[in-house]
Amino acid sequence: MDSVLSPLDLTAREAPEGPVAIARPHRVAAAATWFRENFPGETFYAVKANPSEWVLDALWANGIKSFDVASDNEAALIAKKFPGAQIAFMHPVKSRRAIGRAFHDFGVKTFALDSEDELNKILTETGFAKDLTLVVRFAVSGDGAAYPLARKFGVTAEEAPALLRKTRQVSEEMLGVSFHVGSQCMRTEAFRSAMDMVNRAIVEAGVLVDIVDVGGGFPAVYPGMTPPPMIEYVNAIKTGFEDMFVAQNAKLWAEPGRALVAEAGSTVTRVELRKGDALYLNDGAFGTLFDATHLNWAFPAKLLRKQPSRAKLAPFRLYGPTCDSMDAAAGPFMLPADIQEGDLIEIGSLGAYGTAMGTRFNGFGETVTIESKDAPWPSMYGHASAPVVAMAKRKRVNTKKPKQI
Repeated sequence: MDSVLSPLDLTAREAPEGPVAIARPHRVAAAATWFRENFPGETFYAVKANPSEWVLDALWANGIKSFDVASDNEAALIAKKFPGAQIAFMHPVKSRRAIGRAFHDFGVKTFALDSEDELNKILTETGFAKDLTLVVRFAVSGDGAAYPLARKFGVTAEEAPALLRKTRQVSEEMLGVSFHVGSQCMRTEAFRSAMDMVNRAIVEAGVLVDIVDVGGGFPAVYPGMTPPPMIEYVNAIKTGFEDMFVAQNAKLWAEPGRALVAEAGSTVTRVELRKGDALYLNDGAFGTLFDATHLNWAFPAKLLRKQPSRAKLAPFRLYGPTCDSMDAAAGPFMLPADIQEGDLIEIGSLGAYGTAMGTRFNGFGETVTIESKDAPWPSMYGHASAPVVAMAKRKRVNTKKPKQI
């Protein structure tokens, strides 16, 4: 992979025809180190956020050895690249082939579920294996999340006790619970509220739980979205975990994706045409700008020129290169008012769900990846807080399995 000191160096040479994906492995390293040193449990990287080789290598080199996968192909990727890695298949609905392939071919023993039918699929396709870790996914409120995820997956609070009891009956290894507060969660108390709800279901079910997986939702910094310090999320989770009626030696897991990689990527795109406040680019909704278009998020943007512009900043809309009219991002993206055809723009904080979301629609979407040594965007880890102190003693519960119901 070619490298530059900063994307500004691209203005001194002929830029590629298509968009350039900027990789910053040192920012992945900073985030991974922070989670390893501050999160009081096991960190599973959500591979779907960015499965690029440079991302996975940086995570592994900095202590992240566990991975949350959402498909058998992601399981194959991790198993081949990192033999011995801990892989959890946390998609709550999987094909029978994917379950069997993950278990028999890639050694996956941890599976999520949110229904009895899914539980039966897992048991059948693994040959009723005795060493499975089964994790029941709960539906929780997405209040406070920029992108709520509560509608598609998760067992309801009313149905959860019965599913927990059924899963505990067939689980001869470990039983876990999980949830997802929504992507880009802006409220630390959302985690605590979800844990309280899950805990009530555990108590009602009368089962022993060995794993509490708080899922993803850990945020990054974007224009107009400055989250609380990351340590406040960890402290809220820590307090919630201490109050849960789970096994004394219960494990705490998390599945950050965006938080580990968002700061590590950006896109350099070229202006092909300007129409007033509309800029037509060589990248868009079907490339690395999915979140900017479909979620209507504003991302940090700056003009790359050898000679800096003296013009005032003005709001712009962005249009991608395809013929589809929804290939548009309203922003606003604040850029110098004198921007023109041929200018290069860097759009930042695209390490998560940037290149991973790209398609080949209309023949566009190819990117060239170049490593950069700089760190130009706001960071959740720029001033790391002191490590979280060791967890206080949790409520003791009987570590023997309850009588089967």
